[in-house]
Amino acid sequence: MEVHDQLRALLDEQGVTYKLLRHAAEGRSEAVAAIRGTAVGQGAKALVCRVKISSNKRANVLAVFPADRQADLDAIAQACGGKKASLASRELARELTGCEIGAIPPFTFNPDLELLVDSTLGQRYEEIVFNAGRLDASILMRADDYLRLVAPRTAPFSSERAAETASEPQAAAARS
Repeated sequence: MEVHDQLRALLDEQGVTYKLLRHAAEGRSEAVAAIRGTAVGQGAKALVCRVKISSNKRANVLAVFPADRQADLDAIAQACGGKKASLASRELARELTGCEIGAIPPFTFNPDLELLVDSTLGQRYEEIVFNAGRLDASILMRADDYLRLVAPRTAPFSSERAAETASEPQAAAARS
């Protein structure tokens, strides 16, 4: 079953009220927010990270945070009890989520992918919105329903975005 269908089945099974939004295919936070007619900060952005726990142990983490903020990889590593975190490759992200980068919802259906949600998610907006396993469909739902449903581990790991500069290409990748 495709991630989009798994996600909708889960929400339906749990009796969660949500709105399915169909739109032009888009995976960039600012662009898809404009298409959806929502604030960028309502977006629940999901990054697949690899966290080095020890010299021979790694954890795969789906880090979810408001799309108008930037992820701090060091804080993600610390929240997971690790030493260092990095973004997963496109191939690993696809393997762990079943989705292309930009379409990954803030849910994990893979036991090898731990969920970590930034403690600011849901604090500014009653509703969150996210790509629903596809670049051409999003789900809008109450933030408290999301948090109740996934019962995530939470930690502060995002901050307000700083202006991008040409000297920070890796940091820019964590922000986009």
